[in-house]
Amino acid sequence: MKAKLAMLAGLGLMAGLAACSGVNSRVKNGEVESVINQKPDHGGYFEAIGIGASDPSLPTQTQRMALARDAAIVKAQYELLSMIKGVELEGGVTVKQAMESDSTLQAKLDEVIRGAEIVKSEFTSDNGCVVTMRLPKSSLKKIMGANF
Repeated sequence: MKAKLAMLAGLGLMAGLAACSGVNSRVKNGEVESVINQKPDHGGYFEAIGIGASDPSLPTQTQRMALARDAAIVKAQYELLSMIKGVELEGGVTVKQAMESDSTLQAKLDEVIRGAEIVKSEFTSDNGCVVTMRLPKSSLKKIMGANF
């Protein structure tokens, strides 16, 4: 029985490590790296990084970490939106220009970005947080139509 549990735990650990292997670590020794190389376009998805902090006077570490993560998520979502606005559609029109002519597109984009996958949350030694988010291009194709 113990051997089975150990084997299952080992398999779970390997699966967990394999799931995170595609995301670079942005925090080393409790600190955010001084240079963050980011490639936003990864073929089938866009990837964005958000860095957040919280009020150090909050009474508990859990509160500080939770608020830092929330701030990092919002920043990563903002970065995704900025990237997407610059994407060129068929005919040389950017997503930003398409948004100006279609009033519902902004709401659709906001919804898609809120649904982006958080693939990694890393905490720093001072309770800051670095979040990596991914947004599949297929999600954008659904709302942009054939032009994307």
